[in-house]
Amino acid sequence: MKDALDQLIEGSLPYILVGRNYFPDKAILFPGSFNPLHKGHQGLLLAAERVSDREGLLELSVTNVDKPPLGIVEVECRLLQLKGMYLAVLTCAPTFAEKAELFPGVWFAMGFDTAVRLLDPKYHDDVSAMLARFQTLETRFVVAGRLHAGKFQGLESINIPSGFEKLFIPIPESLFREDVSSTELRGEIGS
Repeated sequence: MKDALDQLIEGSLPYILVGRNYFPDKAILFPGSFNPLHKGHQGLLLAAERVSDREGLLELSVTNVDKPPLGIVEVECRLLQLKGMYLAVLTCAPTFAEKAELFPGVWFAMGFDTAVRLLDPKYHDDVSAMLARFQTLETRFVVAGRLHAGKFQGLESINIPSGFEKLFIPIPESLFREDVSSTELRGEIGS
């Protein structure tokens, strides 16, 4: 794994597929840090597969917009918890724009909070141009509601720029709701 990870980081490999030797034709990626993997991740991926009729994979980016790069030991630990349960893909694509360019036609699963960040100008110079590029790449976002600021909020609570609403597909609360977060779980483990 170390040699492949080194090649990924230096740019000579576009991605590393874990658990299979070919990428599905109709895939939905669920990006995350999976630190730790929990029932919320599992349920969201399953619901996204049902809503999209696509095969789900977990995507772990070695580089991240808001966090330091992952080392080989950390990558291996996170992959170990997925072994035998999920297909995964490793990338060095920290943003959804970079992920979409790497995997044209792929859809993405995400929670409400991630969808809010996706549309936040803090992360993108021109949100409308980015969304137009997603349209060209046939990218879609399957979004699950989430407990946010003490209230369950879904796609209907997000202000999507006009003309780009069809890029976003809701996961009904009746199909998936799991009020758990990795941050909370890490806090419980640390206490």
